[in-house]
Amino acid sequence: MNSFSTTKVVLRCRPWVVRALGTAFAGAVLFPMLALGQAANAKNPHGFSFIHDELDDGPVSVRVFKVARSSPDWDLVTTLGGGATFGMSVVSEQVRAMPAEWGHPVAAINGDFYDMSRDYPGDPEGLTISRGELWSGPCATRACFYLDAQGNPHRTNIVSRFKVTWPNGATTSFGLNEYRASDEAVLYTTVVGHSTRTYGGREFILERQTNSPWLPLQVGKTYSARVRAVREGGNSPLTRDTLVLSLGSRLATALPTLPVGATIQVSTATLPDITGATVAIGGGPSLVSGGKAKVAGFLDMRHPRSAVGWSKDHLFLVQVDGRQRHSVGMTYSELAHYMIKKLGCQEALNLDGGGSATIWVYGQVVNNPSQGRQRPSANALVVVLKKKPGSPPQTAGNAGGSK
Repeated sequence: MNSFSTTKVVLRCRPWVVRALGTAFAGAVLFPMLALGQAANAKNPHGFSFIHDELDDGPVSVRVFKVARSSPDWDLVTTLGGGATFGMSVVSEQVRAMPAEWGHPVAAINGDFYDMSRDYPGDPEGLTISRGELWSGPCATRACFYLDAQGNPHRTNIVSRFKVTWPNGATTSFGLNEYRASDEAVLYTTVVGHSTRTYGGREFILERQTNSPWLPLQVGKTYSARVRAVREGGNSPLTRDTLVLSLGSRLATALPTLPVGATIQVSTATLPDITGATVAIGGGPSLVSGGKAKVAGFLDMRHPRSAVGWSKDHLFLVQVDGRQRHSVGMTYSELAHYMIKKLGCQEALNLDGGGSATIWVYGQVVNNPSQGRQRPSANALVVVLKKKPGSPPQTAGNAGGSK
């Protein structure tokens, strides 16, 4: 082919990881937990409270971390299992690895489902944004949670409109920081590590074009990028000031190469437009929409659960123990109705559950994971107390809140 033409790459949403549903009744290690009255009834000047709710129907043990949306003192961030890169680690380790400038961690819950492939272990299945930096693109068939530029929470399905515009005006859609097949294009940042870890194909090393917005990558932006180098064969190095656009071998043969110095446009647009989103995490299914349960059609068995939800006045991190004598877990429907009736949620999203279901509050894991220990997760959603100028450093274990 002698010229670029518009190329629509079909980006795959990877299948959810299926895990064994084994029980952990005997010999489970019980993590230290906060008693029901320890934090639930304590006055907290920052608008935080913790509730341990024990239900007789099951029985079921539910932990809820509640945040007053009107308080100016808190923020949300997303962490990764590898710290600054994709990887797998338990929630408590992710909290400990947070940079001090992000704020003082107060509560955290495990996040999205994830890819456990050899090349990109810990790649979140859905949209991931932290402190405005875009780490992983959306999957149209999965709902996600995000905060907009004004700090308002949202739950919706988001469609990627990521595309590169070639010098002749033709376009090619691309994925972000994920496995790249031979007929696909993927844009890579250092969140995957020191190199793209790709095989074959053609890769363009991209640097900032003068006066263009540049890294860290953000959603809803268009970047003018200059081709610094062209590499054949894959596995190009990644640096903090460059991007790598990788074309699979089949796609590369359908497109001419670009000379060094050529300029292309890289767009991270989405539908709906979420420009300015500060934090996002994927999950699914949606549990509550407009104050009503939204779980019809899903296989509904009782398991450990994690979720995020909100009402007009509060944001909630909710975790349910399961597969144990003290708590059998909840179905999606039971969790949705609990969050509506007990918490007043107008919106809620399920997160990764099962053995991954973990909630960390005021310096410790406060639930009993079903496998008797924390299971590594790809990412986590963390409530932080905003760092004030001149405030002394705090550790994850003393970050504000009554016990």
